[in-house]
Amino acid sequence: MNGAEAIVQTLVHHGVDTVFGYPGGTIMPVYDALLDSPIEHLLCRHEQGAGFSAIGYARSSHRTGVCIATSGPGATNLITALADAMMDSVPIVAITGQVPTNAIGTDAFQEIDILGLSMACTKHSFLVTEPDMLCQTLHQAFTLANSGRPGPVLCVDTTA
Repeated sequence: MNGAEAIVQTLVHHGVDTVFGYPGGTIMPVYDALLDSPIEHLLCRHEQGAGFSAIGYARSSHRTGVCIATSGPGATNLITALADAMMDSVPIVAITGQVPTNAIGTDAFQEIDILGLSMACTKHSFLVTEPDMLCQTLHQAFTLANSGRPGPVLCVDTTA
C-alpha cells in the first residue's frame, strides 16, 4: 500500500464519506486512490471553497469535515478556512501535499512553509515524512480535531 492508499483507507476507517478539494500536482496520488474508494469527492473551484465546504459539512452533519489541497498556493488558500474553523470550534482535517522530503527548504516549485503559516490557526499541524506514519498521524488528527474544544488539524504529506 502506498501513502495515498493509506490516506484513503484511514479516511474510510473514520467514517468519512465526503471530502472537498481541488486537485493539483503533489496531491494527485490521493485523487487516484479516491477513485477506487467509497468516498465521494466534491470538486470545489478554489481551495478556500474546499475548506469552507468542509466547515459547512461539519456543522450540518456533526461529523469531521475533510478538505484536500495541493502544496504551495493550494495549501495557503486553505488558511482563511482553517482560521474560521479555529475561531468557531469546527472540527476539520485538512490534508495537503508537499514537495518531497529531500526538497523541503530548497525553494522547490510550489514549496511553502505551510506548517509555519498554519500554527496560529490550527489546533495542530503535522508534517508526515514517512509513509508508515500516515495512518497513525491521521488517526491523531481526527482525535485532536474532535477532542476538547473542536477545531482544525492540518496534515501535510510528503509521501503520497
